[in-house]
Amino acid sequence: MENVKDEMEFLTSLIDGIAAQFGDKCEVVLHDLTLNYDSTIVAIRNGHITGRRIGDCGSNLGLEVLRGTVSDGNRYNYITQTKDGKILRSTSIYLKNKAGETIGAVCMNLDITDFIMAENTLKSITMSGASNEVEEVFVKDVNELLDFLLQECQNEIGKPVMHMSKDEKLKAIEYLDKKGAFLIKKAGDKVCKYFDISKFTLYNYLDDIRSSQVK
Repeated sequence: MENVKDEMEFLTSLIDGIAAQFGDKCEVVLHDLTLNYDSTIVAIRNGHITGRRIGDCGSNLGLEVLRGTVSDGNRYNYITQTKDGKILRSTSIYLKNKAGETIGAVCMNLDITDFIMAENTLKSITMSGASNEVEEVFVKDVNELLDFLLQECQNEIGKPVMHMSKDEKLKAIEYLDKKGAFLIKKAGDKVCKYFDISKFTLYNYLDDIRSSQVK
């Protein structure tokens, strides 16, 4: 497969089949990751599960794959939660071209909230095979995704930005870089404002961070 666009007929048939198999409690999403990250969703079934639709953005996990922070981004049977409290059992499978570049993803999010609230026997069935809990955030707008990553980096440092030293800001920006934040269009402007630094300073920080990683 060289690009998602050329395989749309097959891929949409695939997600139709998955959605039909599991019913309206299973959201199935097709991402074209060669597009701007603010609009990667090119097909979706049962979008009411996360509230997303065609033209919306991917999640934080996709950014990490594109950034190269994780070499194999495929995740199976992980548990996550939507902003409105739904418990999901999810699987994300990334599509690559012949050169090994990530070009798309098929993601399944099964709403198991009702089962979680049911008897213990049902709980054991729905959780069977589930791996570790993964924090994945589902948003419609990449600005929300960037806000989430900024909050996460502040939690990682353990103090508000105004109290961060230069080294701590470097560590925070390194965290954002690993999470793929700078793949988001105009992320630099928001990051500069958040840390109260200039673009020149931000680029110097990124140069230092990435050069040290190469070593």
